[in-house]
Amino acid sequence: MGGMHGMGPIEYEANEPVFHAPWEGRVFAMNIATRVGRRWNIDAGRHQIEQIRAADYLRMSYYEKWLKRLEEKLIKTDSVTREEIETGTPTLGSPKSMPALTADKVPSVIRTGGLASRDVPVAPRFRVGQRVRARNINPTGHTRLPRYARGKTGVIDRDHGIYVFPDTNAHFLGENPQHVYSVRFAARELWGDQASSRDAVYIDMWDDYLESF
Repeated sequence: MGGMHGMGPIEYEANEPVFHAPWEGRVFAMNIATRVGRRWNIDAGRHQIEQIRAADYLRMSYYEKWLKRLEEKLIKTDSVTREEIETGTPTLGSPKSMPALTADKVPSVIRTGGLASRDVPVAPRFRVGQRVRARNINPTGHTRLPRYARGKTGVIDRDHGIYVFPDTNAHFLGENPQHVYSVRFAARELWGDQASSRDAVYIDMWDDYLESF
């Protein structure tokens, strides 16, 4: 929720199962199967979930959001029609636009996934140990810069290497690969004096999320 207040405590479920019901496993499987076509990327998929109406988002369970995301992306990429989803019946003569994911291919698809790291020559803008500030931006599109960290100062703890930039990749505006850092924020910097002076939060941040301080 990006640090929004008033949403209540985080509920912890002891011994939580991987799936609470069989249909959740099927939704997971369908999302894995549609990776084969590569008609959208993981950042576009995340952004699609962010576009769910607020009232629906708050009432939906985790895998309900996944199902809604999958339906909308399939429709937007002309993979299926809304009528086909609602009826469960393919339109006569409709093309099969995605190759079938057979059982023998499943382990490989899950194991390899879609790597976001890139082996390209991009110079880092910051160095380990450097004090930085998270930019105070409010983009209308997708971002992975948490709201609670915007405008806050921290220290570069490590450089993870070069990765696809989600803010552009989600909108098919290019991968814009850049360095990602683990940035250490003191808990009191984020939450105020009520937080413990011994605690810290480590957040992975791209070059474009940070500025020198």
